[in-house]
Amino acid sequence: MRCILALFLSLLFMAPALAERRVALVVGADAYRSLRPLDNAVSDAVAMRETLEGLGFEVTLETDRDLKRMRRALDDFREDGAGADVALFFFAGHGVEIGGDNRLLPIDADVASATRLRETSLALEEVHTILRSAARASLVVLDACRNDPFGLGESASDGRGVVVLAGGKDAVRPGLGRIGRADGALFAFSAAPGETASDGIGPNSPFTTALSKYLPSDGLEIRSVLTLVQQEVYDLTRGAQLPYVESGLPDIFFAARRREDLPERERLLLAMADVTPELRAEIEAVARDADVPLAPLYGALLESGGTDESADERSRRLHAAAQAFVEVRDQLRSLGAADPEVARLRGEAEAQLALGAFDAARARFADAAALDDRSRQALKANFGQRTLSEAATRLLSGAAARTALRYELAIADYEKALALFDEAGDAALVPEHADRRLAALETLGLLYETTGDVAAARDTYDALRHWAERRAETDDDPSIRRDVAKAQTRLADALVAMGDLDRALGAYRKGRAIFMDLTEGPSGARWLRDLAIAHDGIGGIYVSQGDIRSAIESFGESLSIKQRLADASPRDAEALRDLTVTYDEIGKAARVLGDLDDAREAFAASLAIREDLLAAEPDAPGRQRDLAVSRDNMGDVLRDAGDRDGALASYRAALDMVRAMASRDPNDTQLTRDISVSTNKIGNVLRDAGELDAAGKAFFDSLVVVRALAARDPANADWQRDLSVTLEKVADVERQKGKLKRALAGFEESLVIVRRLVASDPGNADWQRDLSITLAEVGNLKLDLKDLAGARDALEECLAIREALGAGDPGNALWQRDLIIAYADIAMVSRTPRQPLEKALAIAEALDAEGRLPPRHRWMIDQLKSRLARLRK
Repeated sequence: MRCILALFLSLLFMAPALAERRVALVVGADAYRSLRPLDNAVSDAVAMRETLEGLGFEVTLETDRDLKRMRRALDDFREDGAGADVALFFFAGHGVEIGGDNRLLPIDADVASATRLRETSLALEEVHTILRSAARASLVVLDACRNDPFGLGESASDGRGVVVLAGGKDAVRPGLGRIGRADGALFAFSAAPGETASDGIGPNSPFTTALSKYLPSDGLEIRSVLTLVQQEVYDLTRGAQLPYVESGLPDIFFAARRREDLPERERLLLAMADVTPELRAEIEAVARDADVPLAPLYGALLESGGTDESADERSRRLHAAAQAFVEVRDQLRSLGAADPEVARLRGEAEAQLALGAFDAARARFADAAALDDRSRQALKANFGQRTLSEAATRLLSGAAARTALRYELAIADYEKALALFDEAGDAALVPEHADRRLAALETLGLLYETTGDVAAARDTYDALRHWAERRAETDDDPSIRRDVAKAQTRLADALVAMGDLDRALGAYRKGRAIFMDLTEGPSGARWLRDLAIAHDGIGGIYVSQGDIRSAIESFGESLSIKQRLADASPRDAEALRDLTVTYDEIGKAARVLGDLDDAREAFAASLAIREDLLAAEPDAPGRQRDLAVSRDNMGDVLRDAGDRDGALASYRAALDMVRAMASRDPNDTQLTRDISVSTNKIGNVLRDAGELDAAGKAFFDSLVVVRALAARDPANADWQRDLSVTLEKVADVERQKGKLKRALAGFEESLVIVRRLVASDPGNADWQRDLSITLAEVGNLKLDLKDLAGARDALEECLAIREALGAGDPGNALWQRDLIIAYADIAMVSRTPRQPLEKALAIAEALDAEGRLPPRHRWMIDQLKSRLARLRK
């Protein structure tokens, strides 16, 4: 449409050599006699006359005319404009569609019936016929679909249009109808067909305001001019109004000026025109929920490349941008400025930010900060005040950068603001500024995490802890103590990410202690969820350290709290989902201990809640994914129990769900990873059943997926581990098929990856276990290939790792089973095999006696006894 739209207007605004004579008839109608009067239609007409005269048009202006005078004006225009190159008609007032016929309403239109309205209104086709007879190219611009001309609707105060006045073929319908073919002419309506337009709350309507602003743009090709008009109206009405253009003119002309030369706002509007309706709906929904303008969200998403991301990631980005915009807006409302010039610059920055002009907004903030900086250096008497004012402006600038999703720029602003707080000394300890510094430190830490700088995040959260504790020294308000506890848990999260589990555990415990104390106070319920999350964090560290029983105890504390919260708010979806997360953690820990009944019970509880949540909101991708995870978890425990058919059915149900989600959102890497995980699990069951070809195909399909993910982000440890695990699954099938050299190559490729992961975090017990598994496979293959020395080296290294893990947590049934296998393997290359086999048998029999040896692993006891019996002979 925009391509055709350029045709006529290109002629319209070319140099006089191409359009030597341009004529325009401009009509505005406010003073309706039987219809609701308008406020801005005449002023819109006056504004358009001024705009068109500036473009070289001979303009005739008519205001508040009845039907007779309107027709006379058209006749005069046909005679006076005869032979012109371009004829333009602009009408501002009420417009309607009657039985598919677009009609413009003069001030004496009679609304007694649809028939009378037709008889006392002007057909748009009549206008078009006159323009066509006067000039070779014609343009009809209508700001005429003003809402509810009869004053019958709730929105009668601010629109130009109509309600349905009669049924059947003569029904009077809202707005104007679609033109269809427009040979030799261009039609531009202020709203889409069937929609209505705003009259505006200022001196002009949004449509006329945009036309007056952009039509005179020097050197800008006309297709882009009308795109700017269209998107400007759409943005400023927050999606309520989108102008419509239909063109049937020949030839397209392009101006010399390029899009890159345009101001930031105009570049954004042109880019917005290419956004799909589906994405527009997403952005409009976020803007509506957050009560923010559209342009900042469009600007953030388009600039960050978010249009090509997954729906979940795109939603996260949009909500982050909206939250940052609200933060700027709220801070500007609460911040004062002693210098009126600083206040003015901040206000201009807010206006630019609302237009999505991020660079212009940051430039205004920079000017305000520079003004404070010059003043505080020149006038030492108000040094502290000016320093803190500059810090506040830097925080606003950082929030503006966050709105644009420009995280590196935001980090620089927050770092500068925090340096200014330090420079301000005691003045920054005043509660207002102290709280502002705490908020800035937490935001900066989150920014560091987002950009992958975990070490910087750790240091920032440590500073957050320090200043929160300083703040609490002079204020015993519970919310301040909560800030201290929150700082400890933030610090712990960063320490976990860096592998410093001991320090992380200490920080979690300090935070938990404060939360526990707060929950015992009069308003303790406010802090219960924070306390539960602290318990979860501690449980996660225990799992990584291999202390599974302590982990289950910590998760149990969390579950008890979350159950109280869910019972208090049984319809709170967030509280219910919180429950499922902890149920899953308990189930996984129980599996490690070999407590399959407890694991099944926990996973079943999580599954039931997630089924109910999805039933309440079937189209929610997050809830669909949660249910798929639950089905995978149930498949795991069914496989452990030896129920291969049940496990396979559960895994396949999970895979079907994630494939369906991924087909709707192919850019979601988490869903892509989920497909590989479920496919691997199906392969495991098929391999257990001896169906090697089917298992090999499943593993290979998964390998293709994880290789692509690992290559996409080599720093992503989870994806690298996925690649290692899947390489080994493919290699294991090759080994079972007798292709030993190919199997060894696969395991050795995996070994390189696992060693790299362990070197990056030696305290990670899961990765240590991975390394032991890979070493065991390499050792056994080398033994089969008669490389006795290589086999012994690999198996001895494997045993050393498993002995260390097993000694660290004798209650970890999984690690004890690993140790059984390691002793059995080392016996094959040992000169004294009886001793390791006896150790293995003792562990296996103890696990079986305690009920912690799953049925599918009881073969271990029989095999060990058989090997020992052969040695005795």
